[in-house]
Amino acid sequence: MKIKRVVITIGFSISVTAIQSELVGTWASKSAATLTGASFYNPVEDIFMEPTHTGISYSFTADGFFEEAYYRAISNPTKPSCPKAILQFQHGTYSENPDGSLVLTPFSVDGRKLVSDPCSSNHAVYTRYNQTEIMKKYEVHIDPYTKMTRLDLYQFDGTKLAPMYLAYNPPQMLPTVTLNPTTVSTSTAKNFKRMSGSEKKWMDIDLPLNKNAQHVKRQVSFVSFINPDIVWWSGITMMILGGAIFSL
Repeated sequence: MKIKRVVITIGFSISVTAIQSELVGTWASKSAATLTGASFYNPVEDIFMEPTHTGISYSFTADGFFEEAYYRAISNPTKPSCPKAILQFQHGTYSENPDGSLVLTPFSVDGRKLVSDPCSSNHAVYTRYNQTEIMKKYEVHIDPYTKMTRLDLYQFDGTKLAPMYLAYNPPQMLPTVTLNPTTVSTSTAKNFKRMSGSEKKWMDIDLPLNKNAQHVKRQVSFVSFINPDIVWWSGITMMILGGAIFSL
């Protein structure tokens, strides 16, 4: 029994070491415009900072914490000039399973998502977001074309995310603790408006004092949305790149 325990302990240590040596750092998709950290989400004001281009970013620490930032454009097949946009933030802890898969477990009350559909409504929906992620496997290697250190993450079904490249080591992240503690982790919505000026941010507007009353049902309105020009050109770029990759 004692020998068996020693073997299990050694196996676990090797698994953790593999994660530390390969994953530590901030990884970003090719444009490197979307990065984890305070440049994407401000937890003090509870606002997103809109990147100049769409993209994804993941950060991992040596002691088992992660953070992710998503800025995605979703095409509209019936009206190509009206893509949707999503900004998404999560952070929490991660671990590696014996089969090499990763489990990313977010702090449930901290995740945020902003969904904008400017062509169908002047409203954007801002909610809490909590989604545990399983990466079937990951690969870290030197990209043969860019000569940069590259991370490939494969989702639970084997679908590969966009390639990401090492941007910072040590990683650029928000504090690895619960940033917005609350007694209830249910999804809530807020009124938000876009600030004027060159700094693109979403500012919090206080909801009515009876916002938590269970018998009150209301549709929360929003007064602005993500810059449609950025989403439009990002969508066009994604389609062109997708066609080029498919033809290879």
